[in-house]
Amino acid sequence: MKNNPPLLRTIDANINRFKEGIRVVEDILRYEYDSPLAKELKTIRHITLPDYEKFIKFRNSDKDILKPSTKSEQTRTSVKDIIVSNLKRTQESARVLEESFKLYDIIISEKFKDARYKLYSLEKEILELLGT
Repeated sequence: MKNNPPLLRTIDANINRFKEGIRVVEDILRYEYDSPLAKELKTIRHITLPDYEKFIKFRNSDKDILKPSTKSEQTRTSVKDIIVSNLKRTQESARVLEESFKLYDIIISEKFKDARYKLYSLEKEILELLGT
């Protein structure tokens, strides 16, 4: 793996964002809707990342310049709003990971590309489940 600390920090942050966003939606679908779509999300969340510990050492969350929340991040008006916000967060993170891993491991890059497209499809199914 090439040594590019700023990009490795980006990868670490986006791995966390990716997994956290999926987990929020997964838990809502699991506990509030008893939906089998939660299993599909869980599968996506468990993408295998070799050498994950190498990314963590570049973490610097205490000094993240965008750590403070914006008003839109602090406001949710419904469960649907929570789900959509987190699906978008996850899709965006998948795209960052797809692009970043092109420098390190094209197989992992393609896994995140596949995950992103699967998330687009699941988003449609989830919104149908919610009745929108």
